[in-house]
Amino acid sequence: MKVTIINKSDSTGGAAIVSRRLTEALRTAGIEASMLVAEKLSDFPWVTQAASPKREKIPFLAERLKIFIHNGFNRSDLFKVDTASDGLPLWNHPLVKEADVICLNWVNQGFLSLKGVERILQMGKPVVWTMHDMWNMTGICHHAGHCLNWEKECGNCRFLGSKSSPRDISHKVWLRKHAICEKATSSSSIKLHFVAVSNWLAQLARRSSLLSSASLSVIPNAFPLPPAPSGHATHDKFRIVMGAARLDDPIKGLPILVKATQLLKQLHTDEARRMELITFGAVRNQEALDGIGIAHRHLGMLHGESNIRRVYLDSDAVVSASLYETLPGTLVEGLAYGCIPVSFNRGGQSDIVTHLDTGYIAEFDPDITTAASNLCNGILWAFNHVNEDMRIRMYNSALKKFDSQVIAGEYIKLFSRLLEQG
Repeated sequence: MKVTIINKSDSTGGAAIVSRRLTEALRTAGIEASMLVAEKLSDFPWVTQAASPKREKIPFLAERLKIFIHNGFNRSDLFKVDTASDGLPLWNHPLVKEADVICLNWVNQGFLSLKGVERILQMGKPVVWTMHDMWNMTGICHHAGHCLNWEKECGNCRFLGSKSSPRDISHKVWLRKHAICEKATSSSSIKLHFVAVSNWLAQLARRSSLLSSASLSVIPNAFPLPPAPSGHATHDKFRIVMGAARLDDPIKGLPILVKATQLLKQLHTDEARRMELITFGAVRNQEALDGIGIAHRHLGMLHGESNIRRVYLDSDAVVSASLYETLPGTLVEGLAYGCIPVSFNRGGQSDIVTHLDTGYIAEFDPDITTAASNLCNGILWAFNHVNEDMRIRMYNSALKKFDSQVIAGEYIKLFSRLLEQG
């Protein structure tokens, strides 16, 4: 079985990392899997760059220019949407032509156009499209937030500013996507199957106007896990870790965590003295880290999975305050490496954490003080439950749900079923 996984990059972004991990896991399981990318940063021989950087920039810049025009020349929202108006002719690439199964992952920013998707579907091969955000079920955005237009027809897009209207570019792209989905549903020669990486994302897909009738499965992302829950450091402080590619991205909810640490200091002074917050990731506004109420160290950007793994092995809890998160990898990695997950249930967190068993799911509230208070309670619960039995229970849960070979096996069963359908 030859499988080609198509993703914008092999290293930049969460989708790139989990796509590369899946490719590795499939190869370990005996599948001839390859990765086709626009940006190659690794030295793996099974990762192929689809075109030169200069050639790849042409559709990228063309799409950005069109979006820039359609959003009224608004730079702040330029990269919050994708229209898939332009892309590379990937249907002509040998890895696509020779594949038995084609896997589309995150293919935006001028890598694969909707026309390109149609050309690949016309090849008659099974196409599995793994969704890492909401883009497949909306017109142009990756996370709809409070907007519910995607449940009916997109239009009046908040990311288009003064150019927003009922028949704006978000509606026009929605129509293109709708035509593709309709054809895939009605035609026996087109084999398009969507994979949601969390049950939360699958539930959104079933509510959407585009994917409510689509062929759909739920398979989480693959994570390389240690052979046994060992190597966790012992120290005097209860260490809480929070990390992200960009820590002060508004989606990550950093102000809520800062407020939670202030509540810890005010209301639980003795426990707060024994706590330390470890953060990592890029921070554009250094003032975002001001006001943290407990001991704090910021490690900056961490490169390489081994460096991130060491942080988890040296910590006791991992916190996610995100306003929404498809399947937060920090919680999975924390689960596997001995950090009790504490999070809001604003996405796929309940697929990872069993409340009061392998972690704590705090209730979210739009009021920052209430949300912070609930997160504070979760941190205190983790503080009182960190022990070796908990770490073993968390590790076994991660192994059962997210181990690379378990996930590879789920994909292989899906590929086989689609190929058998003829």
